[in-house]
Amino acid sequence: MDIRRLTPDYAVSPQISPEDLATLRAEGFTTIINNRPDGEIPGDLHDAVMRAKAAELGLDFVTNPVIGGAMTMENVRAQKAAIEAARGPILAYCASGNRSSVVWAHAHAGRMPVDDLIGIPARYGYNLEPFRGQLTTLAQQG
Repeated sequence: MDIRRLTPDYAVSPQISPEDLATLRAEGFTTIINNRPDGEIPGDLHDAVMRAKAAELGLDFVTNPVIGGAMTMENVRAQKAAIEAARGPILAYCASGNRSSVVWAHAHAGRMPVDDLIGIPARYGYNLEPFRGQLTTLAQQG
């Protein structure tokens, strides 16, 4: 696993496996957000498999599939709701962690400076600069 902590309570990661969930729980994560559609991955990593293992371990599991290049405002609202409902640290995953970073930044527009929403993920190689205009507009809308 390659956990990248954007904040003390929100981390992103490339695809995880059901076996990784016990480690994540031991590391203090309480909520797992799956930002990857099932159509991108083999069956042993599908949402239902991950959800069942997370439930077995007492982890909250949220499904919010973000299609690369086609993130919607519903994705942003769902991520924001999952973040707000979390009872502890969150790990969000997708193919590389990028989509989980992009949807996190959009969910925090207006709550954090746009420069931070772009700069924090950049520390891990995620380029959110192309989203500056969207983030600024969302921040201005409140």
